[in-house]
Amino acid sequence: MKITQRVRKILDNYESDCPGTKANLARILMQGRLGGTGKLVILPVDQGFEHGPARSFAPNPPAYDPHYHFQLAVDAGLSAYAAPLGMIEAGAASFAGAVPLILKMNSANSLAREKAAPTQAVTASVQDALRLGCSAIGFTIYPGSDSAFGMMEDLRTLAEEAKACGLAVVVWSYPRGGDVSKTGETALDIVAYAAHMAALLGAHIIKVKLPTADLEQGDAKKAYESAKIDSSTLAKRVNHVVQSVFNGRRLVVFSGGTTKGLDDLYAECRAIRDGGGTGSIIGRNTFQRPKADALKMLDTIIKIYQGKA
Repeated sequence: MKITQRVRKILDNYESDCPGTKANLARILMQGRLGGTGKLVILPVDQGFEHGPARSFAPNPPAYDPHYHFQLAVDAGLSAYAAPLGMIEAGAASFAGAVPLILKMNSANSLAREKAAPTQAVTASVQDALRLGCSAIGFTIYPGSDSAFGMMEDLRTLAEEAKACGLAVVVWSYPRGGDVSKTGETALDIVAYAAHMAALLGAHIIKVKLPTADLEQGDAKKAYESAKIDSSTLAKRVNHVVQSVFNGRRLVVFSGGTTKGLDDLYAECRAIRDGGGTGSIIGRNTFQRPKADALKMLDTIIKIYQGKA
């Protein structure tokens, strides 16, 4: 695998990591059609845990089969495939080496009560990730939750072990719970804060939702107004989130969210590109479509990140 200068420059930002972790980051950054560009498109399939099988896969029944998602990531030329333990175990041998894997190590479910203190259970181990040939572990934190500190402590322990074993760390940072309003979950100040916390916790790749122009916290609003932070366009807001992850020294990808029209999805991807974001991590918008439609959509998204669309 020949590593491009762009990827070497990104790897230089991870000054404390061992060669094994940098090699696994390089595998993700050099994979697929965006390999070597510094951009990423990742397929995450943890929604069955979060929302249930019918809500996740009934719109496209072939997606009930774990092999479907491995093959979709391979056929589309994506950067990586992220999923919980059982999904990866169900295709690990058949697709060994075909695409970098991210083992999602904690999950919630829609049967649980979550109000002020939403949390997730740890459902896999670093040893599972090594056994299955994964390049990285994935972990969700809920900044703002009354349970957030426990999640952060779990992440710290698992990230330390993963890095010692040469794996990369991907953090889903989704503010919710506590005093965070529903609108506040995607407010610019809250999303930037969540991304910054993930960077401070040692994440190599950070996943957040796209920010709106709303500002949730009173003191933060004063700071934004005083500094004249431009939130007028989605690209400007993405750029501010990138600035918040050590001025772009960490990789930040943005969630595709709920299923939406293609024009809206493509506009979001262009804003991510123009704002300096690393790329997209798109689940439901991908696997809830028929495979031919999903491949066509992903082809356009990749061309957007290549600057061709």
